[in-house]
Amino acid sequence: MTIRHRITLLIVLMFVALSAIGGYAVYQTRHSAADVRQVTQGVVPSALASSDLVSLVKDVQLATMTLIYAPDVNTATLAQDELKTKEAALRAALDVQRKAAASHAQDGLVAQAQESVANYFSAIDDTAKMKAAGKTELAQAYLFANVAQYRDELEGIVTTMRVEKNRQKDDAIRALNATLDTTTSAIAGVTGGAVLLLTVIGLLLYRQITRPLSRMQAMMSEIASNQDFTRRVPVGRMDEIGHSIVAFNGMIEKIQHSSAQLARKTADIQAMLQNMQQGILTVVEGATIHNEYSAYLEAIFETDEIAGRPLMDLVFSQSSLDADTIAQIDAAVDACLGEDSVNFAFNQHLLVNEITRTMPDGREKVLDLSWSAIMDENDIVVRLMLCVRDVTELRELAAEAGEQKRRLQMIGEILAVSEEKFHRFVESSKGFIHENERIIRQHDCADMSAIAELFRNMHTVKGNARTYSLQHLTGVVHEVEQRYDALRREDASHEWDQQALIADLERVKASLEHYATINEVSLGRGTRAASDDGSVSVAREQIDTVLRALDAADADDLASLCAMRETVRGTLARIGTVAIADALAGVIDSLPSLAAELGKVAPVVRIVDNGYRLRSGAASVMNDVFTHLLRNSLDHGIEMPAQRRAQGKAEAGCIAIEAGVSGGALQLALADDGRGLALARIRSIAVERGWLAQDEAASDETIAGFIFRSGFSTAHDVTEVSGRGVGMDAVRAFLEGEGGRIELRFTDSRHGADYRHFETVVYLPAQWVVDGAGAERAERAQALAI
Repeated sequence: MTIRHRITLLIVLMFVALSAIGGYAVYQTRHSAADVRQVTQGVVPSALASSDLVSLVKDVQLATMTLIYAPDVNTATLAQDELKTKEAALRAALDVQRKAAASHAQDGLVAQAQESVANYFSAIDDTAKMKAAGKTELAQAYLFANVAQYRDELEGIVTTMRVEKNRQKDDAIRALNATLDTTTSAIAGVTGGAVLLLTVIGLLLYRQITRPLSRMQAMMSEIASNQDFTRRVPVGRMDEIGHSIVAFNGMIEKIQHSSAQLARKTADIQAMLQNMQQGILTVVEGATIHNEYSAYLEAIFETDEIAGRPLMDLVFSQSSLDADTIAQIDAAVDACLGEDSVNFAFNQHLLVNEITRTMPDGREKVLDLSWSAIMDENDIVVRLMLCVRDVTELRELAAEAGEQKRRLQMIGEILAVSEEKFHRFVESSKGFIHENERIIRQHDCADMSAIAELFRNMHTVKGNARTYSLQHLTGVVHEVEQRYDALRREDASHEWDQQALIADLERVKASLEHYATINEVSLGRGTRAASDDGSVSVAREQIDTVLRALDAADADDLASLCAMRETVRGTLARIGTVAIADALAGVIDSLPSLAAELGKVAPVVRIVDNGYRLRSGAASVMNDVFTHLLRNSLDHGIEMPAQRRAQGKAEAGCIAIEAGVSGGALQLALADDGRGLALARIRSIAVERGWLAQDEAASDETIAGFIFRSGFSTAHDVTEVSGRGVGMDAVRAFLEGEGGRIELRFTDSRHGADYRHFETVVYLPAQWVVDGAGAERAERAQALAI
C-alpha cells in the first residue's frame, strides 16, 4: 500500500470533520512528491549529463593524441573517425544542456562551451594537417601549445557547468528538504489542535514519511559532501520515497562509472606521455620544472630528480655554454613567463637550440632543444614547453661523414699534383716550418725583424699551398699568418706568446703531415726527386743515348771522339734537371683561378728558356720566387678587362719569361703588358711612411727600390691575394739566402711618368743551370758524324 492510500484511508475514517486536515496533508504530500520527482528526474540527471561532458572532453583529448602519435596510417584514420564521433556526441550533449538550462548563467556557459568546441576541433584539424604533411614535431608542439590551450579552455567551461549543475542540484535538494520540513511542520501544526484524535495518524505519518525522508536527506547530504560515490541509500519499501531513493542511487552509480572512466582515461594519457621516446617538460613561474614531464627525460639527463627543479640547473649546468650565455637564457626565460607572447618572440633567439652537456661519468651528450610558448586566452605566456632530444650519435655520424668528405677532397687535391712537385712542396714547406720554429724558440719577446721573417715564410707556404689548391692546408696556414700579421701591426689583442706560436706551427705541421701521409700511405706515392744520399734516378732512354754515342765513336777519329764526349757530357748534365716551364707549371696552372677571383681573364704565359734547364734543387726556389712574381704581375700589373678594352688591348694579359746567362749567373726576366710600375703611387706611400720627404727629388730607380722595403704594398684592400705587405721583400730574402739577387729594369724612356714599363730580373747561381741546347747540338753533331 502506498503512502497516498494510507492517508486516504485515515481521512475516510476520520469522517468529514477532519476532511480539511486530510486534504491539506494530501496536498502537501503531493507537492513534496512532485519536488522529489523534479530533483531525481530533472535536476539530478542534468547534473549527471554535465559530468558526462568532462568524460567526452577527455575522450577527444585521448583520440587527438592517438592521431598525432599514430605510428601508421590505419591508426591515424581510426583516430580521425573516433574524433568525428566524439565531436558529434559532444555537440549533442551541449544541445541537451542548452535545453535543460535553468538560468541565464547556464545559457551563457553552454554558449561558451559550443564556441570553445568549435575552436578546439579547428585547432585539432590544423594539427592533423601538420601530421599528414609530415611535420610531426611541429604537430606535436602545436598539440601541446594551441590544442592544449583550447582543451584547457573547454575543460574549464565544462567544469564550471558541472559545478553550476551540482550547485543547482544541491539547491534543489536543499529546497526539497525545506519543502519536506515545511510539509512535516504543517501536518504537525494542523494536527496539533486535535492531538488526541490525530496522535495515531501523526505517528503513522512520521513512520511512513518523515523518518524515511530525513534518513534520505541525511544520506544524500553526506554523499554529496564527501563525494563518496561507492555508497548507496538503502530502500525500505517501494513507495514514492522508495522510487526517489532508487533514482538517486542510479544517479550515484552513473557518477561512479563516469569518474572511473575519467580516471582510467587520465591514466591512459599519462601512460602515453611516459612512454614517448622524447624528453618533454614545461617550465612554470619561477623557471622551475612542472611535475608532469615525459619519463624519457630521466633517461636523457640520467636522473629522476626533475620535478620542481630549476630549469637552469637541470638543463644547462655542466654544459659547454659560457656564463654570459647562460645568464642570457635565464633572463630570457624570466622575461617570457607571465608576460605577453610578444616577449617570447623578442627573446626566442636567446634560447639556444643545441648544447653539449658533460655527464657525471665524463661522457658528453649533444642535446637538441626546441622551445615553445604555452599561452592562455589573453595571449599571456603561462608556461614554456621544452622538447629535448639526444642527438649525440647523429652529430658523431655527421662528424665522421665530414671527415671522410674532407679526406676524399684532400686525396683529389693531391692527385692533381705530380709526385715530384708534391714532394718538393712538402720538403720546402717543412723547411719553412722548421725555420719558423727556430726563430720562435730563439726569441722570448717580440722582435719585429723576426716577426717579419715568420710572416714571409708562412706567406710563402700559403702561396705554394694555394698554387696547388690544397684548400685545407691553405686555411690552416692562413689562420697562423693572421696571427703573425697582427703581431706585425702591433695589435694590442695579440701578444708574443712563444707557446701559442709553437702550437700554431704544430697545427700547420700536423696538417702538412696529414697530406704527406695520405700521399704516401693511402695513395702509395712515395717517389722522390732525389734520395738523401744525393743519388738521382736515370731514365733508360738517357742511358741508351750514352751507349749509342759510345758505340758510334771511332777511336781513330779525333772529331768523332770529341762529338761523343760532348754528347755524353750533355746527356749526363741533363740528368737530375728540369725544364724551366716544368718548374713553374704549378704556379702557372693556378693563375686562371686567381684571375677569376680578381675578375680578370686568365693571362697568357710565354716562356723562352733558350735551351737552359734547372738543377732539381733549384726548382723549389724557383717555385717560391715566381709564386710572388706571377701573382703580383696579375694583381698589380695587368688591368681589368674593361680598362684593357678601352686601351685597345686584348682582355687576356700576356706575361713573358725569358732565360739567359749573364755574368756567370742564370738570368730570368719577367715582364707583362700591363700599365707598368705605379711610380706615383709608390712615391706617395714612401712620403706617407717617412721614407722620402714631400719635396725630395728622387730618380725613378730610387722610387722603384721602395717596393723591396718590408711591409710595402700598393693594394687598397687586404685580400687573400695581396695587400698584407709581403711580396718583393720576401722574394729578395729568398734569393739572397740562396746566393741570388733580384732587380727591376725599366724598358721605356718615359722618365718621371706615373707608370713605366719594366721587367723583373732574377739572378740565380750558375751551378743551378745546365745548357741543354749545347747538349742537343752535340747530339745532332754526333748523329751527323754517324
